[in-house]
Amino acid sequence: MKLSDLSHPAEALILARISPAVVERARQVRTMAFDVDGVLTDGRLWYGEHGELIKCFHALDGHGLKLLRESGITVALITGREGPILARRAAELGISLVYQGVRDKARVIAELAQQQGCTLAEIGYMGDDIIDLAALQRVGFAASVPDAPAYVSQAAHWISSRHGGDGAVRECCDLILASQRRLGAFFAPNAMRMSGAIQ
Repeated sequence: MKLSDLSHPAEALILARISPAVVERARQVRTMAFDVDGVLTDGRLWYGEHGELIKCFHALDGHGLKLLRESGITVALITGREGPILARRAAELGISLVYQGVRDKARVIAELAQQQGCTLAEIGYMGDDIIDLAALQRVGFAASVPDAPAYVSQAAHWISSRHGGDGAVRECCDLILASQRRLGAFFAPNAMRMSGAIQ
């Protein structure tokens, strides 16, 4: 694909520094799964005085996930932890594929591919730790964050410039949408009314 073939200048801007091999992998993604702690959040766990857990999510990431869904790309969240906070955030974003308490993420990725009628080449995954490694090695598009351990990031096809919980997921979503020439549609005058509130 030539940059001149893209539907909007923003797509060319996003893809200008991305290798053609990575663009091709992202172009094939039909289902994109994300780890939570360290990817959708900064990985820190905050506890209140009564033991309640607090996590911080970024609106940029939430809106990126919503843009993926509105473009017809299935979104899933896969985490090793369990709790009501993620369920609430997923509900806000309209994400129904939420897998909590998962230790074998590669198995869930394989099941997800089967459920969605995708090949593994059409599945993407973004993770940042040892528990994500096997899943990253199985998918067609593997993404990570800059502060992941080196033995994890070396398995990724692409690493965000932004950190987990600070727009890394949005950067990944924009890359996928630009690779598939779908991002430009959201710059249309009435596109933001269609997509609703920023998440």
